[in-house]
Amino acid sequence: MNNQSLVVTGRNVLLPGSDQPQPATITVNIDTGKITDIQTVYAERSPGGDATFIDAGEKFVLPGLVDAHVHLNEPGRTDWEGFWTGTRAAVAGGITTVVDMPLNSIPPTTTLQNLEIKRQTAQGIPSVSEHDLHAHMQELQDQSTVLLFHAELEGDSCSVKTHEEHDPTAYQTFLSSRPQELEANAISLITVLQEKYSSLRCHIVHLSASSALPIIRAARSRGLNLTVETCFHYLCLSADDIPDGRPEFKCCPPIRSESNRDALWEALIDGTIDCVVSDHSPCVAELKKFEEGNIMTAWGGINSLGFGLSLLWTEGQKRGISLRQIIRWTSEETAKHAGLSSSKGQLSVGYDGDLIIWDPAAEFKVSKELFHFKNKFSAYEGMVLNGVVQQTILRGRVAYDRAQNGFDGLTPIGKLL
Repeated sequence: MNNQSLVVTGRNVLLPGSDQPQPATITVNIDTGKITDIQTVYAERSPGGDATFIDAGEKFVLPGLVDAHVHLNEPGRTDWEGFWTGTRAAVAGGITTVVDMPLNSIPPTTTLQNLEIKRQTAQGIPSVSEHDLHAHMQELQDQSTVLLFHAELEGDSCSVKTHEEHDPTAYQTFLSSRPQELEANAISLITVLQEKYSSLRCHIVHLSASSALPIIRAARSRGLNLTVETCFHYLCLSADDIPDGRPEFKCCPPIRSESNRDALWEALIDGTIDCVVSDHSPCVAELKKFEEGNIMTAWGGINSLGFGLSLLWTEGQKRGISLRQIIRWTSEETAKHAGLSSSKGQLSVGYDGDLIIWDPAAEFKVSKELFHFKNKFSAYEGMVLNGVVQQTILRGRVAYDRAQNGFDGLTPIGKLL
């Protein structure tokens, strides 16, 4: 072991326990990948020796993001996404850890023929029942784990209609087919069951319905072990602005109204919602039905991997949101949710040397040229965003450098956690 080190210094470093960036110098042991020292001073010059020195100057130094809900689709659907393209997209956006949400099937759903087989197979299969949940929760309740829920459930007074008589290219047709009540029904059932299985943490993925927030708040007031995530698209997009015939905006649950979006932001600020993830859920372009614009039959999922920090910063600035809050929601809390809070999510001695050099003032227009994920389309294309990742450092090694065309000359260094 040669004890080579990386030294990163800057005038705006976001350290734990501080709401504002401050001058600091961080040393990372490249062999172990761990932060070994933090001094709250800006270093005017390199310490010399074997150290690699990066001077961020006025740019911000942030902990790497942890995206705890990403569909990488490998093995099985590698024409939709894969580890190579997905992780490059992540690191280009300052994400140093992704948690894969596998959605593979046999046969792999990578062709229209196989998708139709999957659809036919699924016909008549009910959603998970209350009886099923009792069995699973009883088995898991004393384990060191978490049970995740895609929370949509038909109730006695709520039925999902086919809407065959309505325009399938109209976003309102799709939105009406997935009412908020579905999410509220599911979360109500989950919290009732939690009363019996109180030791088991339950987690609501991709919450979109503000009508479920009172149920969540009531569960928290009763001490139930419930955590909740929402997504960049529910916070940064509004159904009020989605044109008809644009399937790239389809996801399940759906993007809802502006007033709903405001309520989600309020819940995030007050702690009702714990964290924000991408739920990057890609597919091949054919399944999005772009030519016919049929939102009802298109695959549901938003391509967004790598744009989350800029999205939240751009929208958050309009709402008085601080950078500390954004990092808490996208790094600290997501690391905690994924069971990685002892090594990821903050710039502290003993933690992994995962850092971002970030320019909060830089502006860019989202375009296909910036998409590192496999299928080059996104609901965000054409948007103007603030905040650009200049470098991403993974365990003390540069994994992305915008000044060097992103990945030129760099060796992949990701590892399975």
